Amino acid sequence: MVMNQGSLPASDSDTRLMAILGYILFLVGWPTVHLATVGGVVLAYVKRGDARGTIWESHFSNMIETFWISFALAVVAIPLCFVVVGFFLLGFVALWFFYRTIKGLIRAIEGQPYR
Repeated sequence: MVMNQGSLPASDSDTRLMAILGYILFLVGWPTVHLATVGGVVLAYVKRGDARGTIWESHFSNMIETFWISFALAVVAIPLCFVVVGFFLLGFVALWFFYRTIKGLIRAIEGQPYR
């Protein structure tokens, strides 16, 4: 196996870069009405198979789970905004989304699995 300057094999380095890019797309998604977030989840679906059996699989799975759980909670929360409860739920979803995304980004930069 060819080694890069760091301690990761070349293929792990590429997969790590894709995981970091996915998290960045998730964060950039907020000011872009989540268009970049959709790109990030598509990237996660595409790369998860390539990362099977590595520490990076947990990162791609985290992105997919975070996207779908956030989406489902937002769909429930938006109609609840008419009775004010939805605003609190949307705030919780946003905090939870940022927590999982930032935690994953930090762990990916450090070369550690998400979980």
